[in-house]
Amino acid sequence: MCGIAGWVSFDADLTRRQSVLDAMTETMACRGPDGSGVFLRPHAGLGHRRLAVIDLPGGTQPMSVSTPAGEVALVYSGETYNYRDLRARLSALGHRFRTDSDTEVVLHGYLEWGENVVDQLNGMYAFAIWDQREEKLVMIRDRLGIKPFYYYPTPDGVVFGSEQKAILANPSVRGAVDLDGLREMFTQTKDPGWALWKGMSELLPGTLARVDRHGIHRRAYWRLRATEHTDDRDRTVERVRELLDDIVERQLVSDVPRCVLLSGGLDSSAITGLAAASLARRGERLRTFSVEFLDHDFVPDEMRDTPDSPFVDAVATLVRSDHRDVRLSSAELSDLSVRRAVIAARDNPVGLGDMDLSLYLLFRAIREHSTVALSGEAADEVFGGYPWFRDEGVLAADTFPWLAFSLAATRNAPRFDSLHPGLRERLDIDAFTADAYAAARAEVEHLPGESAADRRMREMCHLHLTRLLRILLDRKDRMSMAVGLEVRVPFCDHRLVEYVYNTPWSLKSFDGREKSLLRHATKHVLPQSVVDRVKSPYPSTQDPVYAANLQQLAKQILAEPNSPVFDLIDRKWMLDAIAEDPSRMNPLTRTALDRSVDIHAWLDMYRPELELD
Repeated sequence: MCGIAGWVSFDADLTRRQSVLDAMTETMACRGPDGSGVFLRPHAGLGHRRLAVIDLPGGTQPMSVSTPAGEVALVYSGETYNYRDLRARLSALGHRFRTDSDTEVVLHGYLEWGENVVDQLNGMYAFAIWDQREEKLVMIRDRLGIKPFYYYPTPDGVVFGSEQKAILANPSVRGAVDLDGLREMFTQTKDPGWALWKGMSELLPGTLARVDRHGIHRRAYWRLRATEHTDDRDRTVERVRELLDDIVERQLVSDVPRCVLLSGGLDSSAITGLAAASLARRGERLRTFSVEFLDHDFVPDEMRDTPDSPFVDAVATLVRSDHRDVRLSSAELSDLSVRRAVIAARDNPVGLGDMDLSLYLLFRAIREHSTVALSGEAADEVFGGYPWFRDEGVLAADTFPWLAFSLAATRNAPRFDSLHPGLRERLDIDAFTADAYAAARAEVEHLPGESAADRRMREMCHLHLTRLLRILLDRKDRMSMAVGLEVRVPFCDHRLVEYVYNTPWSLKSFDGREKSLLRHATKHVLPQSVVDRVKSPYPSTQDPVYAANLQQLAKQILAEPNSPVFDLIDRKWMLDAIAEDPSRMNPLTRTALDRSVDIHAWLDMYRPELELD
């Protein structure tokens, strides 16, 4: 997995600036607790923090090869799941390997195929290659955006890193946040390239960028394309099953202990069942983990009809996994040190509140037993699992479907009344969201002759795979890597995504339920209770003590009359929020309180220059 950082400067001698590269690399120590390394040449510096997963003694980085025309060096984060196949092909072509790592395979793949190595890779990755032969840096990110990659252009090169904090550690980078950064931060529509900090950009998924003396040149090497689906229902279900069998088998490869995140829903249970069957064939037993909240009994709500635990137990019993429940209290979720750790992991003060906190705590507990975990993330985006895929009001709405669903659920209550009134007016979030939605729809490629209904459902799937999924993948990566845990996402295999994306909606919902293809492709490894279970999202604590603790944190903020948080948050709104009964608090109020407390901590930790005019 790991974390990468680097600096290219064509007008400077970076061999005199190793301390800067060391500082950039050190910011990501949590991503790579097993080792660090630096490659430094006059115009290029590469830094690496390692989480050892494959070839523990041999996969150290940066990794370089000397050629007659000059050195080629690589820093790599992620996993290439087909590296053994590629290694065999490269060996047949005359390449010789010193290690058993996938990193060395990627490096030799570049030596053989150049930038077209991206077309050979199956996996999750973000990597950078300094090619001294042409004095260029090549930056590459995986197709779905599973692994993060940010960069900051400079007058004579670029600064890059797995996380924004690595880039901010470079003195040539200005840590400013302007209105454009704040607009996306509050709306969370995943505007392409957004990185919060002014001048910084995210390398888009499926994109390669080349940096040379003439600037930065980008090209997309992969995108969602519309193709005709010719398989009938039975063959489609069979093909999904074949793909998932192969994907899970590949993603279980590891030289360290691995496990599966099990929530009792269809997605995680399917991965659990497939993984358990694969390991059983090798005589191994699967380890699984789930999260539970203490201090409050489950109460059904609009999103969650049933608690997870009975379904978790049914799956764990069926597959005979070594299962552990991670039980979290409201006191743990309210711990300010945990909140600050989450903000430091995100580099961003607006997330999913207690769901981020609990995910971080869950991953921290898992890391005591395993280094690699498989997750059911992305199945809803790939197979169309969210309830709003079948909501006529949402389908007719002229905005992002998850926002339309949220507005309907809250009866169009104001979403941003917690913001400072002047800031709210300057942000003009409604106009920003409308523009972002129009741009997102314009990216969708359609087939000739598609019906209006099929066109709309293709748009729905495209919006989720290119916007919402990227938000969730970033959250998953940041929370897991903050504790040195590698989380793999089988449903993000690009072969599965391409295949299911092009199946018509009538096949995705052929049994009248959500995720029909996944349900039927994996029911042979699931208990019937899970096969029949209605979609239930990742849990959120229902304990009013959590809301009360948020109010106490807000009271402490209000005791700071000159706090810069009140340049962003409305003081009067916060006063009203702490006066509410926590046992009856409006969900929007609790969400906004979470956000306000996060913003206060982020301002204290990062000290950004706010450009609010």
